[in-house]
Amino acid sequence: MAEIGTDWRVLDGVTTAWFDAPSLVEGAALAGRMVELSAEIVVDLRATGLRVRLDSDEHAEAVSAAARDLGLAANPAVLQQLSVVFESANPSGVRRFWQRVLDYAPGEDGGLADPLRRDPAIRIRQSSEPRPLRNRIHLDVVRPAAAVEQASPGEASGPFGVCHTDPDGNEVDLVPGAALGERIGTADWQAVFSAMACYSVTSPTQQRELAAAAAALADDAGFPLLVDVRPGLVILDSGKDQWEVDAHGLELDFTDLAGNLQTAARELRAIADPGLPRFAQLFLDAADVAAVRAFWVAALGYIPDRRAGASDIHDARRLNPVLVFQELDAAETERRRQRNRIHFELAVPSDLAQARLAATVAAGGRLLDESEDRWRVADPEGNEMVIVSGA
Repeated sequence: MAEIGTDWRVLDGVTTAWFDAPSLVEGAALAGRMVELSAEIVVDLRATGLRVRLDSDEHAEAVSAAARDLGLAANPAVLQQLSVVFESANPSGVRRFWQRVLDYAPGEDGGLADPLRRDPAIRIRQSSEPRPLRNRIHLDVVRPAAAVEQASPGEASGPFGVCHTDPDGNEVDLVPGAALGERIGTADWQAVFSAMACYSVTSPTQQRELAAAAAALADDAGFPLLVDVRPGLVILDSGKDQWEVDAHGLELDFTDLAGNLQTAARELRAIADPGLPRFAQLFLDAADVAAVRAFWVAALGYIPDRRAGASDIHDARRLNPVLVFQELDAAETERRRQRNRIHFELAVPSDLAQARLAATVAAGGRLLDESEDRWRVADPEGNEMVIVSGA
């Protein structure tokens, strides 16, 4: 890694770093410098720091130098990237279905990728193994109501009338979002499980100033807002359910903060794009929810939801998808024995791969097979994750 410095690792072929920061404002200062370096740099700004992804190594040293100048240190130990893998005898049909549902773009590996680089990549692998029963893994996808209506891939089913299946029988709950509220002051915001507003910007200055303004407003309110900086965009996001009082547990009404953020964006002449918000999460069915959930908390380094009765677990920095667990009837023995058509793939830096594998096995995982840079592990009920060593 000498050519791009010790701050950086390569995950899924992307040069990536995380810099710890004590506040959104201090992280936004570094994000602002990066916007001036290149419009193509991808930044995920969080209350505890920021992740930076580069399409080339050209700006790596300049970013590291700017971080040092601001007193921010890199922390490669937190880096990981979770993606979803479909095994299919009909990859083209599966690909078309999920591209429509997610509004993703074709990926270089024959899978699909989020153009906004926020939600998990979909990888599609050829397989002829027969698996006729329902998976124990499915996805939830929430998009604005108009986008759901346009993308709807046929007749829906299920108790809420939102379940669709791809040609292999893999399920997705495609859920229409709604306006955050009836107030004019929050008209830019969509409730898609997260509260989210996506703003188009036309210059690095406008982008830098909007990210800085959002960071300052969120810090003042004590709210850990997610601020994602993308080419031509600034995305403001509460995190799943965090706009609801029982989820964030703070002395604030998130709609007040959303209104202030909208005012700041409009004063900077940023334009909201109401069709862009999207939220995707992963569901696992388990006969022993507590045991399976505990495994994934340890394997991914996730945090349990603070709310009583909620089975969710989430990335400590909200950089990877939420996992939700629901009870499976223990009597469904054949379905429990069947290997899923869907599994997860976790990319971690090469210098952390063995430690992550050890932690996963210690949490109850079974090592199924391995190669030089890939380890396939099953949880206590057979749901699989492949750990992939980056660089």
